[in-house]
Amino acid sequence: MVNFSMLISNSEVSGPGGLFDFDATLPLVAIQFVLLMLVLNALLYSPLLAAIAERNDFILNNLAKASEVLAKANELTAQYEQELTGVRKEAQLEITNSQKIHKEILEIELNISQKYIDNLLDTITRDLLNKKEIALSSLDSIVQSLCVEIETKLSI
Repeated sequence: MVNFSMLISNSEVSGPGGLFDFDATLPLVAIQFVLLMLVLNALLYSPLLAAIAERNDFILNNLAKASEVLAKANELTAQYEQELTGVRKEAQLEITNSQKIHKEILEIELNISQKYIDNLLDTITRDLLNKKEIALSSLDSIVQSLCVEIETKLSI
């Protein structure tokens, strides 16, 4: 701060205008400013702006490609989901048909088994009835012979 105040105090000019002298230097400084601006624009700012624009185009192209890929991925996802629901319906239909077929097969086998068991029971029942008849007739003959024996023993 002290150096700045010393500079101001030492800047006393003995001529007209002093610190703010507007003679031919002002247009010269303006021309230097414009020339420096043109040189900097040509050497520094134009390539920098071109690189920024190129980078912006690159980013926009990548974003466009990414959105295309995302849209395609969404389409494929929707397509696969539709296929998956179709396959699930077909699988469910196959399971239902398979259950019906197995149920019918089971019913047929049960009917066949039931008929076989009924036939077997009929055969066994007939056989037992025949044996009962045979046993009753043989028992009847035995009872008759015993009656005869008892009568003969009683008559003696």
